[in-house]
Amino acid sequence: MGEKVLMKGNEAIAEAAIQANCKAFFGYPITPQTEVAAYMSRKMPKIGRVFIQAESEVAAINMVYGAAGTGVRCMTSSSSPGISLKAEGISYIAGAELPCVIINIVRGGPGLGSIQPAQSDYFQATKGCGHGDYRLPVFAPSSIQEMVDLIQEAFDVADMYRTPCMVMGDGMLGQMMEPVEFKERTARNLPEKNWAANGLQGRKEHNVINSLYLKSEDLEQHNIKLQKKYSEIEKNEVKYELYNCEGEKDLIIVAYGTTSRICKNVIKAAKEQGIELGLVRPITLWPFPNEAFEKTVNNTKHGYLSVEMSCGQMIEDVKLAVNGRKPVDFYGRTGGMVPHPEDILAKVKEIVGGVK
Repeated sequence: MGEKVLMKGNEAIAEAAIQANCKAFFGYPITPQTEVAAYMSRKMPKIGRVFIQAESEVAAINMVYGAAGTGVRCMTSSSSPGISLKAEGISYIAGAELPCVIINIVRGGPGLGSIQPAQSDYFQATKGCGHGDYRLPVFAPSSIQEMVDLIQEAFDVADMYRTPCMVMGDGMLGQMMEPVEFKERTARNLPEKNWAANGLQGRKEHNVINSLYLKSEDLEQHNIKLQKKYSEIEKNEVKYELYNCEGEKDLIIVAYGTTSRICKNVIKAAKEQGIELGLVRPITLWPFPNEAFEKTVNNTKHGYLSVEMSCGQMIEDVKLAVNGRKPVDFYGRTGGMVPHPEDILAKVKEIVGGVK
């Protein structure tokens, strides 16, 4: 603790989970996140914890269901098509109200797509992923240090609300190297896991973990209970960064993850040409930071520009947050292509009317 070490993103994810007291990891290799599982396979058995390479992504997420049901902290990691395979299990986990952490290091799609970085899993992550009326908190780090911090935060949020949480980065964050520090954190006051299926533990009856409700009335009440929980998450767990948003701006960019880092360079280059830009950076993709737009909507002359490594997915949430009060434009690259600062700046000039 306290010293910075140079680490690859995927390996930093694994070490952060270990330091957050993750007791079990279940995964399956898929580029560009395989190093998460590789690191866990080396480290977990040496410290008396569980590592299992499952026979498939479907098996891995159901192993998470089982381990989470006993009350231990557990995690799985995958990349885009692998998360699709886990979707049914994630819905079961949400329905059974079990805490766990799911890592998605996003690659280009659809289909097998490419192994290059992308942000085209935004819909998948924020609109439910699997079937039924459920949500899961989604954290979107923009650096390896933030990824480390948010993984530990995700375990706490998962335990606090009995919910699966996702940490979603792109292939670039998984593969790049940066100095990171594993910090001492102020522990949350987390509830006891008196719901866990871990033997009688002094109880008269065993706890049962389940997501099946054969009576429609019972399932409706369960869904109402879940929605109240999601409302609490929306109230308490929103995270975002406002960068250079003070005072009047020509335009405010909205971007997350790696793309937001590129946009900070665009803001600097634009300023040299007399164009004032700000940045709204969602750190939680769900709950989406609507508050950030309430704070900035009157500060921008030409509205907002959503910049994404996708064909345009987050822009829908941006439009909902802005609610017609200002224009919302889009610039994106897809298929594993990364936006260039010069191209984003050209789009900015197109919107604001050129160099001032």
